[in-house]
Order: sequence, then structure tokens, then C-alpha cells
Amino acid sequence: MNINESDTQNDQDEELLFEHHRIVADPGQSLMRIDKFLNDRLANVSRSKIQKGIDDGFVTVNDKPIKSNYKVHPNDVIVISLPEPPRDTDIVPENIPLNIVYEDDALLVVNKLPGMVVHPAYQNWSGTLVNALAYHFKNLPQLPGNEGKPGLVHRIDKDTSGLLVIAKTEKAMTALAKQFFDHSIERTYHAIVWGAPDPPAGTINVNLGRSLKDRRITAPFPDGDFGRHAITHYKLLRDLRYVSLVECKLETGRTHQIRAHMKYIGHPLFNDVTYGGDQILKGTVFTKYRQFVDNCFKLIPRQALHAKTLGFIHPDTQQFMQFDSELPDDFKAVLEKWENYVQHN
Repeated sequence: MNINESDTQNDQDEELLFEHHRIVADPGQSLMRIDKFLNDRLANVSRSKIQKGIDDGFVTVNDKPIKSNYKVHPNDVIVISLPEPPRDTDIVPENIPLNIVYEDDALLVVNKLPGMVVHPAYQNWSGTLVNALAYHFKNLPQLPGNEGKPGLVHRIDKDTSGLLVIAKTEKAMTALAKQFFDHSIERTYHAIVWGAPDPPAGTINVNLGRSLKDRRITAPFPDGDFGRHAITHYKLLRDLRYVSLVECKLETGRTHQIRAHMKYIGHPLFNDVTYGGDQILKGTVFTKYRQFVDNCFKLIPRQALHAKTLGFIHPDTQQFMQFDSELPDDFKAVLEKWENYVQHN
């Protein structure tokens, strides 16, 4: 079950879901947790992935959303629907240049440009990072239940730039996947957000899950009654009066985690259409200011988020490796523009 969302549906209509599985429980079905029930019936899908799919709203019973502890009853109709239509997992190799930061026999680290989708999905079956990897590298391993995503152990959103580690061997994939599972991978992001967080450093510990109202959006569940455990540590790096540069360190890696967490504390990412950052959320009402902000939006036509550093233990050498990346040109241009603005106004 592929439960990663598509990053490319920007229309305002409700996201279209495609039915992948419909299972009708037997008339004599005994009461059983639905995550265990599905785990017994779906090949190559882990129970944790099933639980995430349930939390994200992809599983319904008798047309109603449920939780992982729901007990399946006789004759229940269980439907699993996903944002992309069912499709084979054949990857078409494409000669797309890769910005390789580091490579050895076990792995490589790439710096992904904004606008590139990481793996094929609905409306983006070509031109992805995975298509490029298939061209440049043969026989990359795949995680169980992650067919169609050779080499991938994690992902970042289409319009987020920055560092990704790719596994070249089964051993590397297993070791790296375990580090992600154990939350021992070190990942920091730089983001431009509206306003300045107060306090200037802190931790956001709020469950995240797919919104019950709009499946395209990750929503906070502060009561912990839904979604999955999510922790983001943030630190203010530069206060530019109306916006600020912050560093976010991920302890967990949920879909849209930084974008949803920063919105939750009142500081959406600059020009993040999905989470309201494409509106003027701080500043004056004067036409000159509005025009300035619009010009900034044009400079960085995406959420201002960059995966800046990545650290992990090398699967073969057992040495800790850390990589840093420069901010992309659009990100730097907007920062410079805001710095000049606050200096002269």
C-alpha cells in the first residue's frame, strides 16, 4: 500500500481517490482489529503502514472512516482508496541530470531541485527523481511494500529542495531504513516563515494526520486522538520583522510535518499555498507593501523550505557522515530582498 500523497494536486476541488482494494468480511468473521485483519490479507504491506493508511483516512468501513483499533464485524465492507490510480510499478529510465553531492558503493546523496517530484505518482509518472535514478543506476534495491521506488528510503515534497540519501545496496537500504525508523537520522531544514516564533526556540510535539475535511492537507491533532506522533524542534535564525528564517530539526518524518507544525504555531511557511502562506499574514495594508510581497512570491513560487543538512551512520563503515547544502538561488534571493526591505523601511 503506497500511502505517500501526491504533491501535484493544486486545484481546489476535493482530491480524487481511487479504489485499490474492496474486502467484504465473511458472515462468520470473528471480531478482530482492522490493522491485523488487513495485515493478514494484503501482501507486502507492513502493519505500521496499514495503521498509517488508516490514520490518514485512506481506509473506510461501510463508507465511514475508522481508527486502527476498530474491530471488524461480519459482513463489513472495507475499502482502501488512494490518491493515485492502481498502476504497475515499472519505472521508465530517463536521462535527467542529478546533482550528486556524494557517492560510494553503498549509497549516494543528492541535492534535489525544487519542482522535481521524488517518485512516480498520479499525474507525475515521468520526470521524477526515481526515473533519473533508474537511468543512472541499475538494480537499485526497494523496501518491501515500496515497489516502484528503487533506492528510496525517504522523500521530500515536490516543491521542497535539498538533500536525500539513496541506497545502492540491500544492506544500505536496510540499515538506513532502520535509522529512519529509529529517528536517529539527523535532518535540519531552513524555512522562511511569516512572523517570528516566540519563544525563538522550542519543540512542537503535536500529532499529525491527514485532515478529515481535506485529504490533501496534513492536520494537527493536539489531543492525540488521531494522527501519528510528530516532533519538530525549531530555532529562529534571522528576524526580518515581517518574516523570519528558522531552522527546523525533524525528530520524526511525517508527511508535510514542518509545513503543518509551523502553521499550527501560527507561522506558516512563506508562499505555502496549501497551508495559507501565500497570503499576506504580517505587515501593512499599503499598496507598496503588497506589491513587494507579490514580487517576493514571484521570486520563489513555492513554499520556502530547503532540506539543508543530513546526517547518518554509514551502513558499511559505521562512521557518522554529515552533509550540508547551500540554499537554492530562489531562497537566497527572497531572503536578500526581505533584508533590504527591512533595512530601508
